[in-house]
Amino acid sequence: MQNAMSSTFQAPLQVPLSQSGNLRRQIKFNGVKRRPMVAAASVNVEVNDAARGSAGGLGRNNKEVMEAEKKLLVGTYNRAPVVLASGKGCKLYDAEGREYLDLSSGIAVNALGHGDADWIKAVVDQANVLTHVSNMYYSIPQIELAKRLVACSFADRVFFSNTGTEANEAAIKFARKFQRHSNPDSKEPATEFVSFTNSFHGRTMGALALTSKEHYRSPFEPVMPGVNFVEYGNIEATRKLIQPGKTAAVFVEPIQGEGGIYSATKEFLQFLRDACDDAGALLVFDEVQCGLGRTGYLWAHEHYGIFPDIMTLAKPLAGGLPIGAALVTEKVASAINYGDHGSTFAGSPLVCNAAIAVLDKISNPAFLASVSKKGHYFKETLKQKLARNPHVKDVPLVPPLIISEQELDQAVEILCKTLPVLDSNSN
Repeated sequence: MQNAMSSTFQAPLQVPLSQSGNLRRQIKFNGVKRRPMVAAASVNVEVNDAARGSAGGLGRNNKEVMEAEKKLLVGTYNRAPVVLASGKGCKLYDAEGREYLDLSSGIAVNALGHGDADWIKAVVDQANVLTHVSNMYYSIPQIELAKRLVACSFADRVFFSNTGTEANEAAIKFARKFQRHSNPDSKEPATEFVSFTNSFHGRTMGALALTSKEHYRSPFEPVMPGVNFVEYGNIEATRKLIQPGKTAAVFVEPIQGEGGIYSATKEFLQFLRDACDDAGALLVFDEVQCGLGRTGYLWAHEHYGIFPDIMTLAKPLAGGLPIGAALVTEKVASAINYGDHGSTFAGSPLVCNAAIAVLDKISNPAFLASVSKKGHYFKETLKQKLARNPHVKDVPLVPPLIISEQELDQAVEILCKTLPVLDSNSN
């Protein structure tokens, strides 16, 4: 079930608005489609030095930092004009001390907000003991995290990576190796993939090939060949593409997040499960964004009662430290040998210990119940306050899962106060 907790916007704390180009996000109710809303507002507040954090020697001037970025970094990000310096809970502070209410959680990464005490303890304790050893050796936090992931999922084994795109790259390789392993006498084992419109699976060359929007792929073509795109949710069109001897795997997000929040139906996911079984293909669920409590279930697919052969994870798993994972069944793992894949940094003791703290907290049934409750509350409040606003198109909001109902009320109030700027801008 998708709700307003799985929705991307960073709501500053107070009007008046800054210029309308700051943050562009979309909101949708009752099927009304309008132009994207643009909102950003902030208020100066007194923040002590500890709350502000350090600006890395550049001082505490937003303009200075932004000008330095233009000279020093490759221009791959069209950033909002905000220099974030520190955070606590669901609040963020810029380099000049302005306070913001965070409804984006670092693109669904900071599920426990900023500065969670248990997460900090896990990081500091492990940093004092052992940070990195590489995968040439065993380490205890890696095994402990894998044990937990296996225990709370369909999977039998785990492959750790550093990012979501790396997790999907692993799934691509595992799917092709599985086909060779399962069909040793075939001269041409299945190598093709099926992916869907509005999908986003990453930016490396394999994961990019599975990402549907052409503007992501076209500057870097040719990308990996053999990917067939089809309309998300269209059973009959998809049926024609999943073919024995050709399709190695189907990649699908149970809930898409790139072009808007789109939830699959149970009928569609059940069809994919059956079609993959019939064709000897693997079913891969990309839960990089929708997994780990975002829907009120630990895994989004649990709501449907349909399970994949591979599930990819990343964003919130280590609470802001880089990690990815491909969870697989034993039949998939049996096709993978030493040396088939690997990573220098993946699954380090430091990152895995942080992830244990995150997973233990999010997987608590009471925590998940609170997420579901707050998600429904937020969605209903947004409907009541904003459903008739002509600028409202869609809800892509992904606040930290720890956000309080009081903070959700505050977020709705901010949106109500800031949206009218679009009336004057549209004239």
